[in-house]
Amino acid sequence: MTFSILARDPSNGRFGVAVATCHLAVGSTVPHIRSGVGAVATQAHTNPYLGICGLERLEQNLSADAVKASLLRDDPQRERRQFHLIDARGHTAAWTGADCGPWAGHRSRDGVAVAGNLLEGEAVLIAMEEAFLTSNPSWKLGRRLMHALQAGEAAGGDRRSSQATSAALQVSGEAAFPLLDLRIDYHDCAVLELAQLYERSQLLWAQAWRDELAERPMLNREVA
Repeated sequence: MTFSILARDPSNGRFGVAVATCHLAVGSTVPHIRSGVGAVATQAHTNPYLGICGLERLEQNLSADAVKASLLRDDPQRERRQFHLIDARGHTAAWTGADCGPWAGHRSRDGVAVAGNLLEGEAVLIAMEEAFLTSNPSWKLGRRLMHALQAGEAAGGDRRSSQATSAALQVSGEAAFPLLDLRIDYHDCAVLELAQLYERSQLLWAQAWRDELAERPMLNREVA
């Protein structure tokens, strides 16, 4: 199983992806993100090229729907795939193939999309979407995504296991590389461990950057 959420922060244009699964090292294949361009999560018989090609086509200023159509056209295994994506304007698109297995589905609206396969049911996705949309608007994007991922697991998550064993969180900044890239490759409570890692990262990086700013005040850096 895999369940994921991707979103855009309209206040600063940053993108984020959070994902959890019962498989190993989900962060190496599922999340794909690029500053100023968008984000893609590809899962269910994962084809990483859907993420790579999806970002390339989003960078050509194609809409989320146009990129979705082109990815489906080019993939003969489309019915085994699941992916969702968000473009630079915050528009989303999603696909769940007929052969993804029970239970599989997605929910997609401007600004946020959720998807999952081999889940307990749609309640997992509803919980993720609602948790994100009703989370504290003052929270940074990374914390809102983690809140949603935890809500999905609490709602049932994987139909075969009560807890995910790997999880990942990425948030774009202004640079070509992610501002935030955290991964739990194998752990009995991967989502909880990732949430704790996120909180520790905020404390450690914030202090490190405060020290750097004290020495170089012209820097303008912010944790995600």
